[in-house]
Amino acid sequence: MSEKNREGKRTAREKLAVEREKQKSADKRRRALIVGGAVVAVLGLAAVIGVVAANAGKDDDSEASGPVVAPSGAQGKDGLAIPVGKDSAKSTLTVWEDFRCPACKSFETAYRPVIHELTNAGQLKVEYHLVTLIDGNMRGTGSRNAANAAACAQDAGKFPAYHDVLFDNQPPEVDDAYADNGKLIELAGKVDGLDTPAFRACVEDGKHNGWVAKSHQAFDKGDFSGTPTVLFDGENIYQDRTMTPAKLKQMVQEANQG
Repeated sequence: MSEKNREGKRTAREKLAVEREKQKSADKRRRALIVGGAVVAVLGLAAVIGVVAANAGKDDDSEASGPVVAPSGAQGKDGLAIPVGKDSAKSTLTVWEDFRCPACKSFETAYRPVIHELTNAGQLKVEYHLVTLIDGNMRGTGSRNAANAAACAQDAGKFPAYHDVLFDNQPPEVDDAYADNGKLIELAGKVDGLDTPAFRACVEDGKHNGWVAKSHQAFDKGDFSGTPTVLFDGENIYQDRTMTPAKLKQMVQEANQG
């Protein structure tokens, strides 16, 4: 083979090698672009999902709270207490309750007759604070919706009777039946004169939801152990295992004699 032919073959091999290297480099660039594009797409999707989730959370929070509208006649700090009884009563019972709370129903069942007797006699004033503890523990909105409905009943001057109806018809703790405003309106039919267009609108619009949320915040800040929390002239009597309806009545009567 002549020297010229050998030189020609060597040049051809070198050109082929150069072309192969160029092809490899081009393939690497394409793969990098594809992977990079996929990463950007995934990150972009994650960012969109994050924004949607964040906005959804904000919407839920604003919807759950809303403006703080206290019910008619509410008293105490920030207007968070619904009073029952005469302001002139010498004794005050402060009750923190959740309409989904079974222990609250047990308290009401045992103490209600005495409390009614004493408030009707002008010897005891009760300040009710409404709490949404079970909503947080069991999930749902029944505690909040029932509390809002009770506040609507307070606007109509029917709180004591409707309060009792809600506890008398309390669903099982795991059943969030009071989340249904229709159920709450249906129960209003058990209280003479309560089921009116104004009451229905108040319930369905969640007029007092913000006030209920603020009431629960006050409960959290109070560092109470649970519901019901029952204070007699500031002293926690529900934790007193010797407490009975008869003993409570005696305490109130003694305070009125003093």
